[in-house]
Amino acid sequence: MNHTHQYHSIDFTQYTGLVEHALSEDLGGEVDLQNDITSSWTLERDTPAQAHIVARTEGVIAGLELAQVAFTRLDSQIECSSAVRDGQRVEAGHVVMRIKGPARALLCGERTALNFLQRLSGVATQTRRFVDAIAETSARITDTRKTTPGWRHLQKWAVIQGGGVNHRIGLYDAVLIKENHAAACGGVAEAVRRVRTAAAQRGIDPPIFVEAETIQEVMSLTALDPDRIMLDNMSDELLLQSVEYIRAKSPSIVIEATGGYTVETVVTAAHTGVDLISIGSLTHSAPALDLSMLFE
Repeated sequence: MNHTHQYHSIDFTQYTGLVEHALSEDLGGEVDLQNDITSSWTLERDTPAQAHIVARTEGVIAGLELAQVAFTRLDSQIECSSAVRDGQRVEAGHVVMRIKGPARALLCGERTALNFLQRLSGVATQTRRFVDAIAETSARITDTRKTTPGWRHLQKWAVIQGGGVNHRIGLYDAVLIKENHAAACGGVAEAVRRVRTAAAQRGIDPPIFVEAETIQEVMSLTALDPDRIMLDNMSDELLLQSVEYIRAKSPSIVIEATGGYTVETVVTAAHTGVDLISIGSLTHSAPALDLSMLFE
């Protein structure tokens, strides 16, 4: 059972504060067009302009509405028209958005809008690379909590746009017993027992995830019947053995492989039969997609 939230849609108006902060960084504090000294000193306030945002490289777009929030915060007269949809793959040279309004406001909002759009599109593009790499298997690509502070929900939404699925969102929506938890409370079995007791007392049923690094740990953890076993830094051969054992003993357990996979190494891991492969680089080091705004 999937207990976590999947960000197929998101309310970008919840991020007006984040956009406001980004704009204030660029404008030296107060969000005022006068603080863009280049544009305010070279252009009349009402000089009209039309522009478009274009992809310089191939990728997957994510964050169009957030870019629009950045522009319209500066001037409500700005009109933004998306030429593509979030989650759409584009080629180099593809126009992704058209913007119309006062030139000073367009120029003032350009970098902030692109910063959001480029980084979220980068996450979606990175995700799609991994998804495409294992398309011939039944495995799915999932994210981690290795996100930019303050951007977690946005980045996890971008993972969905790239074709991935979300792991637990934070510390609150799933139990993940790591080696340090086990060491501090007397073992994984004791940790699972305590979790189930506490959850029952509260009348809730969060999913329980546990980590395994050896086949011996896999055997002992399978007996505990957790919701998910995460196979950490295992060789492909050990992954295959673990999958076969878990499937035979408890087919309902979700099996996840984790441990620094690249686009090249993820393929053989996916062919072992795991359900999920978690990739930290989807969010912690995805390169920004190259996008530019050009006046027409």
